[in-house]
Amino acid sequence: MAAEWQWENAAAGSAAGLATVSFTHPLDVIRTRFQVNDGRLSNLPTYKNTPHALFTIARTEGFRGLYAGFYPAVLGSTISWGLYFYFYSKAKQRYLRSREELSPVLHLASAAEAGGLVCFCTNPVWLVKTRLQLQTPQQVRPYSGFHDALRTILKEEGWRALYKGLVPGLFLVTHGAIQFTAYEELRKMVIKFRTEESAENPNVAENLLDSFDYAVLGASSKLAAVALTYPFQVIRARLQQRPNIEGIPRYVDSWHVMKETAR
Repeated sequence: MAAEWQWENAAAGSAAGLATVSFTHPLDVIRTRFQVNDGRLSNLPTYKNTPHALFTIARTEGFRGLYAGFYPAVLGSTISWGLYFYFYSKAKQRYLRSREELSPVLHLASAAEAGGLVCFCTNPVWLVKTRLQLQTPQQVRPYSGFHDALRTILKEEGWRALYKGLVPGLFLVTHGAIQFTAYEELRKMVIKFRTEESAENPNVAENLLDSFDYAVLGASSKLAAVALTYPFQVIRARLQQRPNIEGIPRYVDSWHVMKETAR
């Protein structure tokens, strides 16, 4: 029964990932292009803002441009959500062998373990997605698709290239922990404020929050997590760019990205 529940979680997570990617992929393309725009020479056009980027890509590259890298995005998201729920369930089961229930620390440990394993398993897919999203019609020797990109990367750069951006990707695992912590702390603050304001019994303070409150708390905690982890997304995207025609990468490692970006 437990194994069946794990696979149900994995299937539900995969379906959620597919739906999310399908609706938001054009914005993901724009985000990736903004992230790698470092003000230096680039084969990418310069966009003023998000609407301008949407209009320019649609006009010059068409629908294919807005959905560049869609296949690896769907594949990566589906695999990531599925594996995450599976690894998370397995980790919780392992911690529960010697105790009746999990503490918040062990919940976070389970989430971090699952996130790290998923990151390692899916990094090659995200690298290909990033490179396909950065391709333009003027690209020299463009990849024809996901499988061509994988073959070309392995042939020209070796298997290690598939794990470029892994280190900042592992730091991005903290996103969920930050969001969870921010949500719980904000919830406690709101409940305390409402309880003091209404002078009601703290035991029923939970009822002081309605659906709108939970939506605001969720959005606020998500915003906090994004703000704190976004620099790691920028570092990862810049590391995963395709090398130039001579095979020289634009950035060597995460520290090089931080130094050059700060400069």
